[in-house]
Amino acid sequence: MQIELGHFLALSATIFGIGAIGFLVRRNVLVQLMSIELMLNSVNLTFVAFNRYAPQNHLGQLFAFFVIAVAAAEAAVGLAIVLSFFRLRKTVHSDRADTLKN
Repeated sequence: MQIELGHFLALSATIFGIGAIGFLVRRNVLVQLMSIELMLNSVNLTFVAFNRYAPQNHLGQLFAFFVIAVAAAEAAVGLAIVLSFFRLRKTVHSDRADTLKN
């Protein structure tokens, strides 16, 4: 049995859907950041899958590399924001982030 492009795309869509639902449903900011990472990884899976079926150029791997770099920067900045928010509000629930002042 050979794995076709449709299988990769179905898996990627499922992972993206799980990440999107996790982001929309959960109130914990850390879980929301993990859900965003899950969505970015599903996009990487799509890029690499398309690159596997079109190996003459490496654009899929190149885009996946840039998405990984953006995800690392997003994680660093996101965790810094969560840390400062926790110090200010003593919680990591996103519904408490309604104002930027004390």
